Amino acid sequence: MKKIILVGLAILAVSTSAALAKSHAKPKAPAAATSTGSAGPLMGQVSAADLALYKKNKHDSGVK
Repeated sequence: MKKIILVGLAILAVSTSAALAKSHAKPKAPAAATSTGSAGPLMGQVSAADLALYKKNKHDSGVK
């Protein structure tokens, strides 16, 4: 019985300390400015064929 209480208190202490540490984290840096120039083919430019293949693979795997 004592072991169960001790383990429960240990788990509570660890989970509480993790939650408190997360709430005191540094604020996030502001987002970087976006450029208006062309990003090129590797930086977020998705072709229609790639998008269609992505949707087909999601459907085939059972993801809604």
